[in-house]
Amino acid sequence: MKVLLIGSGGREHALAAAIARSPLLDELLAHPGNAGIAEYARCLDCADESALFDAIEIEGVDLVVIGPEAPLVDGLADRLGAAGVAVFGASQRAAMLEGSKAFAREFCDRHNIPQPAWRHFRKRADAIAYVENHTDAAHVVKADGLAAGKGVIVADDKAETIAAINTLLTDEDGAGVVIEERISGVEASLFAIADGTNAVFIGTAQDYKRAYDGDKGANTGGMGAVSPAPALTAELTEEAWREVVEKTIAGMRAESMPYQGFLYAGLMLTADGIKVIEFNCRFGDPEAQAILPRIEGDLLAAMRDASQGNLGGNLEKTSLSLQDNVAVVVVMANQGYPEKAVSGAVINGLAESAPNTLVFHAGTTQAGADIIASGGRVLAVTGLGANQTEARKNAYARVGTIAWDGVFYRRDIGG
Repeated sequence: MKVLLIGSGGREHALAAAIARSPLLDELLAHPGNAGIAEYARCLDCADESALFDAIEIEGVDLVVIGPEAPLVDGLADRLGAAGVAVFGASQRAAMLEGSKAFAREFCDRHNIPQPAWRHFRKRADAIAYVENHTDAAHVVKADGLAAGKGVIVADDKAETIAAINTLLTDEDGAGVVIEERISGVEASLFAIADGTNAVFIGTAQDYKRAYDGDKGANTGGMGAVSPAPALTAELTEEAWREVVEKTIAGMRAESMPYQGFLYAGLMLTADGIKVIEFNCRFGDPEAQAILPRIEGDLLAAMRDASQGNLGGNLEKTSLSLQDNVAVVVVMANQGYPEKAVSGAVINGLAESAPNTLVFHAGTTQAGADIIASGGRVLAVTGLGANQTEARKNAYARVGTIAWDGVFYRRDIGG
């Protein structure tokens, strides 16, 4: 197979490494790719979507794998399908699970999927009046559309909630905000591959959203991850699969928008049971860098089968398995992230190596022989081990060999 991978982040680097292991692969292409992805793929430079479709035809691409959420929500999978191109990734309607918080909440209500209490507002005055008249002081305020993992503000009191509304609800003709009950517990994520009818479990992870140690600072796209999620026992995983994943796949199919692609269920493990915090229509980042190195078997074959509606319903049918180990991922970012990152420094130490570690590029560019830290999140360093302590030790040992001016990272991932 000739495969085209869409995307340029750490998730796509991890996907490229996993796809490259498949005996089915003849050649991997990437658009636009990055310096790390280029180790596995021939990177294309398509000026626009028309040029991309021309390249797909000229290259004879057998399968397109869409990594990020934005092109899925924008309907790229639908346009590829209409052009007769096989694609792994959710349709535009199905991707609304991530593209609209209000859509996802309404969907969960219709299908009895456990979630926090919520309200959707398009007008600032209505949202503020609701908060002022509400007995609970603490809320979570979410921008209704895509926000790259940063459109969520957790407020401790009414003043903070109103400030969050004023920050996120800037266009009263736009998507608005969702105001949710603030629930407490341990966060975890569960991941599946779906073919529209069936879904296959491919792992769990715990993400570290806040920018700084001790879960301080602004929300980010993710500053680290651990897989498997320590709090998701076998019993809780089974409950989450039954109450969230199976109901989601069945509900999407019943509503004539079958879900095909990676499904990410963000969960809160509360005293009242599992509740859905969010859905994502793609693999998480940096969760992909934690889970994909633990997967054994042919991921490309599973994605091909899912794109054909022929996945089956269990790991054995897909020839996939999860190693009995632990992965800890530490994200290395540029100073100023997630607000305004200061980029442009040369990264040192990438040529070094350390056992049981992998380095995935997220925001890098190649400049001659140098690799430049060009994004907000720049690298994701994965450590593998027999347990979390060992995996964490390996990850931070590798982090210690990499440096550039302005680098920062959390020092408590997996601790």
